[in-house]
Amino acid sequence: MGESEITNKPPATITNETSPTRLQMTINRGSLYLSAQIYERYFNGLTAVILLREENDLLIMPVMHAASGGYLLKLRNAAGDRVINAMDFIREQRIDDFTELSFVVTWKSDKAALIASNLFDSAN
Repeated sequence: MGESEITNKPPATITNETSPTRLQMTINRGSLYLSAQIYERYFNGLTAVILLREENDLLIMPVMHAASGGYLLKLRNAAGDRVINAMDFIREQRIDDFTELSFVVTWKSDKAALIASNLFDSAN
């Protein structure tokens, strides 16, 4: 990988997750929906993320250089909410296009990712 594409540190705007706040995301019709709060806290200023499946967990990793690829973080509304169109990835995980899932995510510094634990265990 090129320099600084993926880092083991969270973006500079945050530190390790210590807040009891439950951050929630949704999958619906092949897209992942995240609030402006999640975007600003973990992906502020970034335009793309990498989605990975690790066993039954979903990892959402920041991409520091948009030219490196990944899924685009598209602006959804004036409030700053974002959407990640990832129908191919969602279908590969055998999640039906019309299934709506809400799930909790937490930042894990050791993975340099926002993680939805056991998401795919509950989805299938």
